[in-house]
Amino acid sequence: MCLAIPSKVISIDKENSQVVIDTMGVQRSASLDLMEDEVHIGEYVLLHIGYVISKMDEKDALESLELYKQIVASMEEEDGA
Repeated sequence: MCLAIPSKVISIDKENSQVVIDTMGVQRSASLDLMEDEVHIGEYVLLHIGYVISKMDEKDALESLELYKQIVASMEEEDGA
């Protein structure tokens, strides 16, 4: 199973069909080769194996990110116990 975590577009390189995204504080490059829609800086996208696969509504993205933070905190608590 693969989880796609919402990521915010930080910069766009149209010439090379690449973006830099921020995923919970971690920045990485991703390909736009599978995206049909135009992507803009500040939008939230879903990433799968290095490819942006879809855009996501900001409200839904922020709600999902909050849930991921809660999951990570819960896992850290379990590891510390």
